[in-house]
Amino acid sequence: MSRPLKVLVIGGGIGGLCLAHGLRAAGVDVRVHERNRTRDDWLQGYRIHINPAGSSALHACLPERNWAAFDASAGRPSEGFGFLDERLRRLAFIEEDMMSADPADPIAQHRSVSRILLRTVLLDGLDDVITYDREFTRYEIAADGRVSAHFADGSHDTGDILVAADGANSRVRRQYLPDARRIDTGVVAVAGKHALDGRLPASLTGGPNNIIPPRSSWMFTAVWQASPAAPGQPAIDGQDYVFWAYVAAADRYPADVHELDGAALQQVVLDRITDWSPDLHRLVSGSDPQSVNPIALRSMESVKAWPASTVTLIGDAIHNMTPLAGIGANTALRDAAVLTRRLTGITDRAAAVPAIAEYEREMLDYGFAAVRLSLRNARQAASDARLPRSILKTTLRAAQAVPPLKRAMFAGMGT
Repeated sequence: MSRPLKVLVIGGGIGGLCLAHGLRAAGVDVRVHERNRTRDDWLQGYRIHINPAGSSALHACLPERNWAAFDASAGRPSEGFGFLDERLRRLAFIEEDMMSADPADPIAQHRSVSRILLRTVLLDGLDDVITYDREFTRYEIAADGRVSAHFADGSHDTGDILVAADGANSRVRRQYLPDARRIDTGVVAVAGKHALDGRLPASLTGGPNNIIPPRSSWMFTAVWQASPAAPGQPAIDGQDYVFWAYVAAADRYPADVHELDGAALQQVVLDRITDWSPDLHRLVSGSDPQSVNPIALRSMESVKAWPASTVTLIGDAIHNMTPLAGIGANTALRDAAVLTRRLTGITDRAAAVPAIAEYEREMLDYGFAAVRLSLRNARQAASDARLPRSILKTTLRAAQAVPPLKRAMFAGMGT
């Protein structure tokens, strides 16, 4: 082939946009087809945790200007990660430098970012690559391996490779891997935001926490606070806030939980934490009802390897997972970096298929390890068994009391 590979990316989310940057820097002709009508249609979402693997993937794919903007957009760093009981008594506290494989590495670090701001950073510089208002319907593979993507408006685009980055309900996956399916975990989270306005204690405003009651539920809290390096950012993402998510088995909620408005959902959670700390009551009751939503947690079943072709998948399109490991977006970013690396330097479509096979072998390994971890966490969060919680709390207290043990248990946490 005398021309560069042409890659069609279906979906302009975090993974698809990171991939577009990486491929373009590698000299690949890339086109992103996004179903939203404009770049501003998707201005929603909570803060997101980018771990060292996700940060490294972004650094590998983004132009220097975009990387600098991402780095500046990160929220104020936390001092560490807390484990608390339902009365906000400390079980363990993992210092920030303990959670990074190399605390001195300026790239491979944990970062708190606004999902909205991250999307803004990723869109910058891709205006000539993205086509909006393109609802994907199907693809066709020609005899020579070229792929044509068809859209609801009757248009189509043809390239050498098609990458599904169209999320958990991927239409590409439905056609390409019809036996791959998502499962309902039987777990529901209710999440919301409380303004960072001085009314909450330092234990809830200094960094992320896992709140561990005796059984049956779980709560996670985290803080979004704009970095002083980017003082104008809160106007984009609303004011600084504490994010919270209460997690329990679906049968512990009203049957109509997904039809309730924010105020009713707040009351549902408050009714279930009556004996928890009053500060946690304030966190839930003081949240903006419009920010409170129910989320049914779903996860991909294990997927067996398939023969590689000129179609492949990244992110939630292939390894959708629950949010209870905090690594879904990071795994999508890792996909983008790995696929970029595999395709770099390839100008022949026939050589691209073995490269995609290598990407898929690597991705299925780490991607479904992440799926299993997040599914395990979701089921443990909703478990009614007391003994495992009691053992966990005892272990955390022991680690807190013996610093070398804590470092051995949590070094590199979340990398």
